[in-house]
Amino acid sequence: MSGWLTEAVPRGRVAAFRTLVYLFVAADLVVFTPWVRARVDVPGELYHPLLIGRLLPLPTPTPALVGLLFWALLVLALLAATGRAPRLLGWTVFALYFEWMVVAMSYGKVDHDRVGLLVALAALPTAGRARHGDATRTEAGGWALRVTQIAVICTYFLAAWAKFRFGGLDWATGSVLARAIIRRGTELADLVAQVPHLLIVAQFGILAFELLSPVVFVLPERWRLATVGFFYSFHLVTVATITISFAPHLAAMTSFLPLEKVRPVVWARRLLARGGQPAVPDDAAAPPTALTGPEPAVGPATP
Repeated sequence: MSGWLTEAVPRGRVAAFRTLVYLFVAADLVVFTPWVRARVDVPGELYHPLLIGRLLPLPTPTPALVGLLFWALLVLALLAATGRAPRLLGWTVFALYFEWMVVAMSYGKVDHDRVGLLVALAALPTAGRARHGDATRTEAGGWALRVTQIAVICTYFLAAWAKFRFGGLDWATGSVLARAIIRRGTELADLVAQVPHLLIVAQFGILAFELLSPVVFVLPERWRLATVGFFYSFHLVTVATITISFAPHLAAMTSFLPLEKVRPVVWARRLLARGGQPAVPDDAAAPPTALTGPEPAVGPATP
């Protein structure tokens, strides 16, 4: 079991995952959760912190506190994406983002798509230094990726458990997707809803998919990557029909992928190098042709 948890991976994969995760944190602040800064304008008595916020205890957010949190986290996440000071910056970004999430989720709604990302932020500082393109393998980096993968799959499996806990089998036979389509459905969802019994079949399919998600760990690598591709396609359909993105979850799920093979900086350098080379005429590239006939005479010409 310990060998599976710490299965060594290329350091380049850890470096790529680290850069992606920290860049997502920066994007999350300005794209997905900028509304957190507006929530602190409501009266303080409406703030009911999560259990962890009550145990620590964390302060009631104010505009000044959340503003400082926003800018500090944005700057430090971008710095952490460079791979420098992985432990110092990593632990700091985790602590600040954790507080950002406590503030965000303490006003009555808790999103479960953040679990994998939070685990990734907590695990990455333990992976140590890693450079892009480094093929040497690391068990510490493998552990950081593995626990993130476990958190991603637990998000699916425990979602199915919650459905049975609160809705029972009625969740699959009820009108869950129909209500979601009425609230936030797209034109594509309206077309899907017109097919008789398709939504009920889809609800049973979602339950089966979530319950069987741990199987991904026992599949051969080729099939594991294909299964992860199916996970992404599931979320693509979700966005296209009921506009729920699960973006943090999708970022954490890249821990399954061979990210060391994706090197945009190297690709960009190659493209620039090709663009900077002078054009070679077609005839210049052709090999010299052999001369035919007798060689010309050497010496003064005779009359």
